Amino acid sequence: MVRLLQIEFQKLWLNRTSKLLLLISFIFPLSILILSSIKINFFGYFTLDLSETKIFEFPYIWHITTFFIAFFKFFFAIVVVSMIGNEYSNRTLKQNLIDGLSKKEVILSKFYFILAYSVVVTFVVFLITLTIGVLNTPSQDLYIDTVFSGTEFILAYFVKLLTFFSLCLFVGVLIKRSAFSLGFLFISFILELILYGLFRFKWYNYDISNEIMQFFPFTAMWNLIDEPASRIVALHNPTDVTLITDYPAYWYEFVIAGAWIFIYIFLSYRLLKSRDL
Repeated sequence: MVRLLQIEFQKLWLNRTSKLLLLISFIFPLSILILSSIKINFFGYFTLDLSETKIFEFPYIWHITTFFIAFFKFFFAIVVVSMIGNEYSNRTLKQNLIDGLSKKEVILSKFYFILAYSVVVTFVVFLITLTIGVLNTPSQDLYIDTVFSGTEFILAYFVKLLTFFSLCLFVGVLIKRSAFSLGFLFISFILELILYGLFRFKWYNYDISNEIMQFFPFTAMWNLIDEPASRIVALHNPTDVTLITDYPAYWYEFVIAGAWIFIYIFLSYRLLKSRDL
């Protein structure tokens, strides 16, 4: 595993574009840290200070941070897709096979990279979230159980990231070219939204639509971290019984995402194995 990971990292680090994308991808999570400290004065009439809404306090910050940083995964997709595209354009994939790597090892090296990449990004998000929470939570509320209540969202973020990267790996192997692969990802996302709309408004009711769509790729990732808007509203309106109060991911949502990870990696291997490089 270590040998394959070293080979993959060396190829990425020697490529200037890939190295730049990797470094930039770790800067994006810092935007939440910056956002938590911003105060905007609207022409002297009032000052917008998001820290006063308590959304940067424990335990809410785990949910808020992981949900919004997850949107940056579309930039992270460039890193993974370009990794595959460069293999074909630079012919390093064929050279690796000539040098003795099997096609299985080639796919495993990619998977080990996206696994390590997901772990590191998730750890960075964990540290940033912990820092924001400590800086914004009143000292009298900084108890261990309060601080780490909600850390299941970190696990959900990791699984969400790994599922998306596995999808990017499959699409990259399928299409070979980075630009077309990114376009395919975007079109797939739009088509799934359209399909959900058809289920929701034309054929089925809300509950049945959700039951069906939870098995689709992008919906399975979305379900791991529910939107926090209603939770923020509930924080300031605790008596409103119409608001959603069920936020954490269920075990079966992790199972569905895990199944997609296996499917993407398996199909990537089968595609590569069936091709004459």
